[in-house]
Amino acid sequence: MGASKSDLFSESQNEIALLAKAIGHPARVAILHYLHASNTCINGDLVQELGLAQATISQHLKALKDIGIIQGSIEGTSICYCINPEKWALMSQLFGNFFGEYSKFQKTNCC
Repeated sequence: MGASKSDLFSESQNEIALLAKAIGHPARVAILHYLHASNTCINGDLVQELGLAQATISQHLKALKDIGIIQGSIEGTSICYCINPEKWALMSQLFGNFFGEYSKFQKTNCC
C-alpha cells in the first residue's frame, strides 16, 4: 500500500494490514507457532524444525522482527529469537476486536 493512501484508513486498519502482511506466509506462521510453543529463545533450531534453508528462515525472521512481532538478542555469534509479548498482546487485541465486530453487526445471513 502506498504511503499516500494509508492516510485514508484508520490507525487500527493500517496496523491490522501491516500485521496481516507480516504473518501472511505459512513459513512465518510456522515460525511464530514454534516460537510460541517453545516459550524460549530459539536460534539454530528453526532450520531443522521447518526444513527450510537458513537464508529463507533469516528472511522470514527479519520480516517478523521488522514489524516487532518477535525480538532478538545477540548471544555470542548467534541471535536468539522469541515472541515479543507486548506486540503479541496488541496483535491479539487488534485481530480480536476486528473479528469480534462481525458478530456484533451480523443480524441476518445476507447470502
